Amino acid sequence: MSSTKKKPVVGVIGNSGVVNDRHNVQLVGQRNMRAVAEVAGALPLMFAGTPDITDIEALLGAVDGILLTGARANVHPTRFGLEPHPAHEPYDQDRDAMALGLIEACVERGVPIFGICRGFQEMNVAFGGSLHPEIREIPGRMNHRMPRLENGEVHPDPTVVFADRHEVRLVPEGYFATLLGCDCIRVNSLHGQGILDPGKRVAIEGVAEDGTIEAICIADAPGFAVGVQWHAEYDPQTNPINRKLFQAFGAALRERAES
Repeated sequence: MSSTKKKPVVGVIGNSGVVNDRHNVQLVGQRNMRAVAEVAGALPLMFAGTPDITDIEALLGAVDGILLTGARANVHPTRFGLEPHPAHEPYDQDRDAMALGLIEACVERGVPIFGICRGFQEMNVAFGGSLHPEIREIPGRMNHRMPRLENGEVHPDPTVVFADRHEVRLVPEGYFATLLGCDCIRVNSLHGQGILDPGKRVAIEGVAEDGTIEAICIADAPGFAVGVQWHAEYDPQTNPINRKLFQAFGAALRERAES
């Protein structure tokens, strides 16, 4: 009889999309799946980011942790007290409803949760924080959006799009500084929206050189509850910073699964 332990299972949130202008689908980027499988050492299982077909209780009974991925859609402004504007579309209100309730449930029960880009922003909103729809419009901030060509099109080379673009200064002796063994890292940058006011349990762990919040933990969470604004899923197989983050997530998943 085999003594091989089962891999922990990670629920990876889906995003609403339309294929061929008519088929409504749920989408997850493959790099998220590969990061979970190849670096965290877990089995990725996509679930629909919509509350009418994904029950939180049933989901948390089937997985050992949750990955909240990045997405093209912004968190709807009414979730943090602002009015929506066409310039900040698209929105995905089904995912908002799914993710915000799920974050609270995970933190309360100690289910490991890792938020990336939109997921990082969702973690802040779930605890009462606010977002700015265009961080680059705040005086003194850099343009955190992905690199584009002079004609406005997205740069065709992913190594340029996902290249490290700025520093993040980590809180000395905080979770990230301790895990990564340093007080300053360099990361990629592909976001327009960002944290404005931190939520009541959101502990700031890293800040970009222009003051933009880039890394958080949920204070007093009984389990792994970590978020990053950059796309850590892009290259954890080769990037030592992102590898350590996904390995730490994996360790938390295995601990949860074994308990």
